[in-house]
Amino acid sequence: MILNNVNTITGTGPVNIQLKNGQIVAPGSNAPADALQLTFDNALAFPGLVNSHDHLDFNLFPQLGDKIYNNYTEWGNHLHANYQNEIAAVLKIPLALRVSWGIFKNLLCGVTTVVNHGEPLAINNAPINIAQCHSIHSVGFEKLWKVRLNNPLKRKLPVVIHVGEGSDEVSGTEIDRLINWNLLKKKLIGVHGVAMTGAQAKKFEALVWCPESNYFLLDKTAPADDLKKHTTILFGTDSTLTGSWNIWNHIRLARKTKMLTDPELYRSLHPEGAAWRYTSGGNRPAIVVAKRKSEGSSLDVFFATDPADILLVVHEEQIRLFDDSLLDQLGQLDLSRFSKIYINGACKYVQGDLPGLMANIKEYYPEAVFPVTAS
Repeated sequence: MILNNVNTITGTGPVNIQLKNGQIVAPGSNAPADALQLTFDNALAFPGLVNSHDHLDFNLFPQLGDKIYNNYTEWGNHLHANYQNEIAAVLKIPLALRVSWGIFKNLLCGVTTVVNHGEPLAINNAPINIAQCHSIHSVGFEKLWKVRLNNPLKRKLPVVIHVGEGSDEVSGTEIDRLINWNLLKKKLIGVHGVAMTGAQAKKFEALVWCPESNYFLLDKTAPADDLKKHTTILFGTDSTLTGSWNIWNHIRLARKTKMLTDPELYRSLHPEGAAWRYTSGGNRPAIVVAKRKSEGSSLDVFFATDPADILLVVHEEQIRLFDDSLLDQLGQLDLSRFSKIYINGACKYVQGDLPGLMANIKEYYPEAVFPVTAS
């Protein structure tokens, strides 16, 4: 596949790029004569986003909570005491349907790898990478967290755990408890870390920063500007229980904090190698092409992106989503494998039966509100 006339994050003007044998290269004279060629006008190409923290089965919930909390356990207890009906209504939806929507939610935003926090899910033929990991929910809500943390059969796997999600002293102490009980010295990937200090951050392989979720619950987020000096910062959304479905809203909020520079924030969405190397997922190039709807640098254009602007998502050398404007160039594509949907009036074709999924979900949960409409 050859993508013509696209801008890149590091480039100074439009170029042509080829996806070939698991690599993104400049097309040479020996490019196959029958290679699919797509030509763009005023577009930006970048690697697919990595959402390093989501709960795929929780993305049909509305945001729940009506005050600022001291920590996640206070929020969780408040939810179960005051939102029992709302929680029960969503949980009536079969797990497979909830997970499928969580996957589509990420794909529609240009996410091609999502790290699901929770028990391993049986997911087949997903249109994006689903990185399963050694998940422990938290110190506060998992009774056997010490046993699971020190499971010798998973000695080589990094542990991913919510930690320090609060603004009070208890939240900071929780981080020390986790560090002190890491008897096997496993690699720790913390999630949220709002109460984390630089000294504590040194004990973690990485921290997943989820600012929109943090501000919704706590009106405070992790001091990423300090923590980045001591550990790797990754980016995550969490689920719609605490944030927008649209990862680009999360990214722009993070940018407003100025805790990370623009290149640092970009890298947190495109981690290189280390963080998820023990998880499953494809290794062929995943690339997104989006409409350039703003002026400025390539990073300015990148951060202004929204799902309606996405023109193409390629994952595992397959087209997973494309904009209606490319339809004439994709005449030989089997459209029976795609469904037609609209995002803010922009027509997209997405691999799979998304309208059917939404209709099926509404049979169980008529109150479901989706950010897309079917044709």
